[in-house]
Order: sequence, then C-alpha cells, then structure tokens
Amino acid sequence: MIVWISVVILIGLFMVQRFGTDKVGYTFAPIICVWFAMIGGIGVYNFIKYDPTVLKSLNPKYIVDYFRRNKDKAWISLGGVVLAITGTEALFADVGHFTVQSIQISMCTVTYPALLCAYTGQAAFLRKNNNLVSETFYESIPDPLYWPMFVVAVLASIIASQAMISGTFSIIQQSLSLGCFPRVKIVHTSTKYEGQVYIPEVNYLLMLACIGVTLGFRSTARIGNAYGIAVVFVMTLTSSFLVLIMLMIWKTNIVYIIAYVLTIVVVELVYLSSVLYKFDQGGYLPLAFAAVLMTIMYVWNDVYRRKYYYELENKISPDKLKEIIANETNFNRLPGLAMFYSELVHGIPPIFNHYVANVPALHSVLIFVSIKSLPIGKVAVEERFLFRRVEPKELNVFRCVARYGYTDVRNEQEPFERVLVEKLKEFIREDYWLSQAIPNNNGETVKVDEELEDENQEIDENRSTMHVNHEENVDKRIEIIDKAWSGGVVHLIGENEVVAGRGANIGKKILIDYAYNFLKRNLRQSEKVFDIPQKRMLKVGMTYEL
Repeated sequence: MIVWISVVILIGLFMVQRFGTDKVGYTFAPIICVWFAMIGGIGVYNFIKYDPTVLKSLNPKYIVDYFRRNKDKAWISLGGVVLAITGTEALFADVGHFTVQSIQISMCTVTYPALLCAYTGQAAFLRKNNNLVSETFYESIPDPLYWPMFVVAVLASIIASQAMISGTFSIIQQSLSLGCFPRVKIVHTSTKYEGQVYIPEVNYLLMLACIGVTLGFRSTARIGNAYGIAVVFVMTLTSSFLVLIMLMIWKTNIVYIIAYVLTIVVVELVYLSSVLYKFDQGGYLPLAFAAVLMTIMYVWNDVYRRKYYYELENKISPDKLKEIIANETNFNRLPGLAMFYSELVHGIPPIFNHYVANVPALHSVLIFVSIKSLPIGKVAVEERFLFRRVEPKELNVFRCVARYGYTDVRNEQEPFERVLVEKLKEFIREDYWLSQAIPNNNGETVKVDEELEDENQEIDENRSTMHVNHEENVDKRIEIIDKAWSGGVVHLIGENEVVAGRGANIGKKILIDYAYNFLKRNLRQSEKVFDIPQKRMLKVGMTYEL
C-alpha cells in the first residue's frame, strides 16, 4: 500500500510541473516554512528535555575515537551520514531558477539553523533512548504534534523532489543550447527568469523512471544507497571542476588551490569511497542512468558537430548561387514566395544546390530564414528580423535571421509571414536610401537628394531624374514582393539524412547510421520545432556522407 500511494503522489507531482517553477514554488513555500519551523522547534524541545550536554559531541576528539573504536565499520557508516546533507547538491542547479542571493539568505537563515537544531535534538533524544535509532525522527516528536508532523513530513518529502525535477529541466536546457542533447520542446514558464522552464518529454520520461525505481526497489534503504552515490558524485565533480576554474579562469594562487583540495576534495573522496561500498545494493542505479544519458549526449553532439562543419565547408556563396542559376538553361521562376529554413546564418546551405539541381525552378522571391533564440524574455517586432540581400538584385533572394526571446510565440502561421513580408519591404526601402549615399572626392559621404546651392541647374535636373528612377525601381521591387505574397507562400525545410562515409570504420557506422538516426527518428522533427503550417510545407531531402 505504501508503494502504490507513493506512485500516486509521484504522478500528481509530475502533473503539476506544467504550471511552472514559480507557481509550484509559491504553493510549496509555506509548507516548507512550516516544516523547518516544526523540526527546529521540536529539536530545541528535545535538546532541553533530554540532554543539553550533547553539545560536547562537537569536539572533534569524539570523531577520532569513533573511528579508532569501529575502524572499517565507521568508514562504512559514512554512507549513511551523507544522507543528512542530501539536497544541498540541488543548490547548483537551482541557481537557474532563483537568484543567488535568495538561495544564500534561505540557506543561512532558515535551512541550516533548522537542521542543526533538529539533529542536535535527535542526538539528545538518543542519549536517553538509544534503542530507538531506526525510528528516531517520529519517536522524538511530542505526542500532540505527531499527526500534524506526519502530514507536514509527507508534504515536505514531496516538495524535496521538486528541486531535483527543476534542476533536471535546467541541465537539459543548457545541454540543448550547446548542441549536446536532441531536440525537445522547452516551455518558458516565467517572463522574469530565463532558467524557469518546463520540458514535457523529459518530465514524463522522468516520471516513468521514478515510478519504475519505486516499484522495483520497494524500500527506502536501497533508494537511499542510490541517492547517496548520486549526491556525493555531484559534489565531487563540482569541486573538481571548481579546481579547473580556479586554475584557468580565476588564476588563483597555487597555495590556495592546494589548501582547497586538501580540505574539501579529500573529505568528499572519503565519503565517495564509503558510498561506493554499497554499489551492488542499489548504488549502481544513478551510474547506470548517467551512462545512458552520457551516451545519448555524446552521440548527438558528435554527429551534430560533424553535420554543422560539413554544411560550413559546402555552403554556397552568393557568387556560386549566381553561377548555378546562370548555368541552368531551362531555369524557370515560379510565382509565389518561398521560405527556406536553415541553421546557417552565413552562406546558403548545400541542400539548396541539391534542390535546384533536381527541380530547375525558383520562386519569384526566395528568403533563407534562420530562427535564433536569444537569452532575453522578448524581442521587439521592430528588431526581430535582420535582412540581407543576396546579389545580384534581379534574383530577389534574401537572407533573414528571425530572432526570438524565450517567451515569444514563434510562427503563428499567417501573422509571422505577414510581419516578415512587411519588414522585408521596409528593408528594401532602407536599402535604397543607403545606396543613395555616395562618397565624394574628400572621402566624405553626401546624399544625392540634398540641395547643394553651389551646383548648377543641369546637375540638379539630373539628380531629380535619378531620384525618380530609383523611386520607380523601389516601387517595382516592392510590387514584386506583393505579387509573390499574393501568389502564395511555400515553406521549404531541409531534411538532412546523415550516413557514414565510404570506408568508415565499424564504430563510426554504428555511431551515425544506427545510434544518431535512431534518436533523430524518435524525437521532435524540424516542422514541430518551427511550428510551420503543414498545408504549405515542402520537405527537401539530402544525404550527407560524414
């Protein structure tokens, strides 16, 4: 019954994640405050009632005596001692969800004092009741507070899982931005904090994993062993990376680095060796999960970089584009506007050459669109689109970088297309005025349409004629855009199939042909990431030999 109640609680906890870290946090915060107040108050009560002299245990001499007396058993017991500090490793991940100052204040003024009072009170209780070690927490609660404390304790254990879930979302988001994790949907639940995210796929996979562990282990002892190894490994890795930061970034004096290693890292390594003793008693679980996750990240990142460098090496320059179109004897221009999506910001992806070679036709207006996310909440519509013309002008080919903040809604079908076309017209007008600036003999810049009193009437008339001609050219180009817009919009997406190149070894073939392609087939596709309307979408396939 306890196991199945735990499963129901887990399902409920993961179901509320969609409401966001801030809303979940505001709901749980009062319960956590009550929890810390109660354990701290009960600890003070037990300390006064049973044995205030327990403070003598702070003397390090008793630690030395304990190890001398118990030897290897004392070392093994460190694996249980470390469970007293579990949860602190979540502070590093929670920095993405809360400010550093808020974590410092809550830890130093609420969490740490309450825990000290609670453990001191339990130690005082055990001085008089040393036969109740396994049930110290509940047995030390005064009878009138037992059931209220039971309810608050259950709620607190639920809330403690929230930090782990939020931290998982943050780590996946950061890995995704570095190209180290497959495409997943990231929902930003806060307009104020970038780090407060919700990832549906990860949330449900994590829920299934937690339910599987609960049903498989069916005891807190084995789960505690797994949790202990996870906690100490996180702390040890964090301290090791901090040493690298001290050496490479902070340029810290070597004396301070050695002192840090001796005082911090050595202690953590002792705890790590202790928890690894129970590796076969459930401790293998976090390492198995880590191995699977690292394999996925390695496969995706390795092939992602190979594919990106392949596109950079084989991208089409504007001169090459002009040559491709000029060499096509039967090259036709179709009415309409085509948007070709690409991850490259500079240059034209090689898949376009593949498309033109097989379909010798080009829409009257072609826009290469790259969608980029910025680490800010919103990007003003006026600053969202950056355009660049691909020469020659007669091709009517443009590059566009669409920039979005993490709370902006992407591609709302018609509105996105309409706004992009309007901004393209503004770009054409601005490009005209910039082209009117010509350098004079002194290297300075003057505008053609300025009134210069020292010029004769004939030059003024010529300039007026040039001005009218340029205005007519601008109107014609805008008219071409309007006709293409009215002729219909087509969204072209490059679907890149990657295979190992000829002569590749067996390891490379397994990595690319099987592992990467398996991940790609079973995760989010490009049209879902860009939210492209299905009725006007056309996929263009090409195979990359890496």
